[in-house]
Amino acid sequence: MLITEGCYLRPSKSTRVLAILDALSRDSSLSQYELGRRLHLSGAMVNQYLKQLQADGLVEFLPVNGKSYNYTLTEQGRRSRQRMFSDYSSETVRLYSTIKEFVLDKLKGLDEEGKRDLALFGASETCEVVLSALRGSRFRIKVLLDNDTEKQGQIFNGHVVSAPHVLDQVDCDAVVITSFGKQGEIYEQVKPYSEKRGFQIVRF
Repeated sequence: MLITEGCYLRPSKSTRVLAILDALSRDSSLSQYELGRRLHLSGAMVNQYLKQLQADGLVEFLPVNGKSYNYTLTEQGRRSRQRMFSDYSSETVRLYSTIKEFVLDKLKGLDEEGKRDLALFGASETCEVVLSALRGSRFRIKVLLDNDTEKQGQIFNGHVVSAPHVLDQVDCDAVVITSFGKQGEIYEQVKPYSEKRGFQIVRF
C-alpha cells in the first residue's frame, strides 16, 4: 500500500521501514518472502531491514519452529509506526492539496470566461482528484466519459459513466482529460467533436 511504482514518488528508506512496520502490525506471521512480495522488495532487502529493525528495538524475532519466526512489533515499534504514519499522512495531504491547486489553476481561464460546464474524460483515480478539486467551485460536471465499456453505465463518484459518442448531444464548454496516461490519444479522439461542437479541450 505504501510502496508504489513511479518515476517521481519513489519510496525512500523511511517509506520502506514504515511499510514493513505497517505490514507486520497487521500480520506478524508474514514470512520474509511474503513481505517482499507484498512490498515489492527483494528477499535480501527485507532481511537487511528486519535485522536493522531488530537491532533498533522496533521488531522482535519470535521463533515458531527451527526454521521460521514471527516478526512482532515492540512497544517502541508500535510508537514509531504511529509517528511515521502520522508524518506520512501529513505529507500525503500536502501533496493532495498541491495537486488540487494545480487543477484549479489549470481551469482558471475557463472560470474567468464563464465557461463552467465541463465533461470529464477518464474515470480514473486522477478523475477522483479532479472531482474533489472542483467540489465547491463554480464548475458543473455535465458528463463523465470513458472508453472502457465495462465502466460505461456504472456510477463513478456520483456520476454515470458514458461512452464518448455522447459528446454529440451534450452541451459543455470544455472537455477536461482526466486520464493523465493517455492525454495525447484522448485529445485526438475528442478533437473532431471539439471542432464540430465548439468546446475547448483541456490537457494537464
